[in-house]
Amino acid sequence: MGRNKFSQHEIDIIALLLRKKNAGTRFQQKEIRHQLRVNFEFNISDFNVQGKAFGDEDLHDAIRRGAIQILDDATIADMKEKRKRDRERDKALLQKEAEANGEQTDWKKALEEWQEWENSTTAQQS
Repeated sequence: MGRNKFSQHEIDIIALLLRKKNAGTRFQQKEIRHQLRVNFEFNISDFNVQGKAFGDEDLHDAIRRGAIQILDDATIADMKEKRKRDRERDKALLQKEAEANGEQTDWKKALEEWQEWENSTTAQQS
């Protein structure tokens, strides 16, 4: 699930990309869908009827029916910053859980231990 709240500027760019997608080759369509997901967190599948092409008119229909909301730029910027903080927090929690379960290694700690060992063996050889 991607976002459903965008600024008017983002909606304008998304509409342009959707027009390009529908006029493009299969490869171009794939690239544009990727841009929409990565740059705008916009997933066509969140708003379209499966098996039907999704274009800029469908985008505006989704706005009219309330599936997509248009907010001011400052609100969108705050929302993006919060989503970024939440993702970083979740990533750190997953990392800690994986380390606690022995599924992953804390590479920073392992590097420190290696450097300590290397320094101690170098000191012993001197």
